[in-house]
Amino acid sequence: MSASIEARGLVKTYPGDVRALDGLDITVGAGTVFGLLGPNGAGKSTTVKILTTLARPDEGTALVEGIDVLRRPDQVRHVIGVVAQNSGSDLGATGRENLILQGRLYGMGAAAKTRADELIERLDLTEFAGRMVKTYSGGMQRRLDVALGLMHRPAVLFLDEPTSGLDPESRTALWREVSRLAGDEGLTVLLTTHYLEEADRLADHVAIVDRGRVVAQGTPDQLKGGLHGDAVHLELPAGADLDAARRALASLPGVQEVRLSGRSLSARSDDAAGMVPVILAALQQAGTSAASVTVARPSLDDVYLRHTGRRYHDAEADAGDEAEALVTEGAGR
Repeated sequence: MSASIEARGLVKTYPGDVRALDGLDITVGAGTVFGLLGPNGAGKSTTVKILTTLARPDEGTALVEGIDVLRRPDQVRHVIGVVAQNSGSDLGATGRENLILQGRLYGMGAAAKTRADELIERLDLTEFAGRMVKTYSGGMQRRLDVALGLMHRPAVLFLDEPTSGLDPESRTALWREVSRLAGDEGLTVLLTTHYLEEADRLADHVAIVDRGRVVAQGTPDQLKGGLHGDAVHLELPAGADLDAARRALASLPGVQEVRLSGRSLSARSDDAAGMVPVILAALQQAGTSAASVTVARPSLDDVYLRHTGRRYHDAEADAGDEAEALVTEGAGR
């Protein structure tokens, strides 16, 4: 399979010595949906900015449809469509007017109206196309954003956190649209997301990004299949002796990959359900207990835990704390 996107050794550092990318490598096969999965602050949006010519890396190279993004950015912009996190549509114009203007900016001339009507029908915007965009719901706005990205028939479509902030119903509707797009005319889709379920459901291939590096990649099934046995997840109560609990599980035969993240303790076993009474007894003997216990099939959260040593929700919380600290520090200067 030929590659639509190739990036090697991307490094990007922002003021304050914030290293957004730390040698990131990805290869995206033509005609596939490729998911960049990671918590906020992992480097996903910076990667998209570089690949769409909106930022330059400090180090590394990147090709989109065989075109060097640093040497020929104008050519790259003609073969890509971009749906950014923040909409670029004119709120005071109608959906149809936004689409026609987008087409004319790409030199489509009279063909812009025909293409706009095609996308309005395809993305179920017929009822709203004549209304000003400022009256659109979040889900309607995102469908229009996707239509804008498709106006000039790009070879590669970038979707940067396309469902962030949407309600569950709107998110599910947009998932359906992305799935339909992926099957049309060999369109390549690069999707960034911090939703585990979104990557699992939509992406043919997933690269898990943590602190500016790809730590694991493959199909969702390949990544989950690399974890042998089922997972036992325990939430420990406040005041529990966390180290004692971890040691108690690690000493049990038939229990592997014991990891502690915050007050969440996880382990794997070929007979996870059968090991629960044994695990609880070991915790009791160690002088602690579990507030809750669940047994689950391997998930992308488990993959993330294996490769980073942190639970995904803990990484999201850490990213939020770091962002708040940077804002507070900046305000105090």
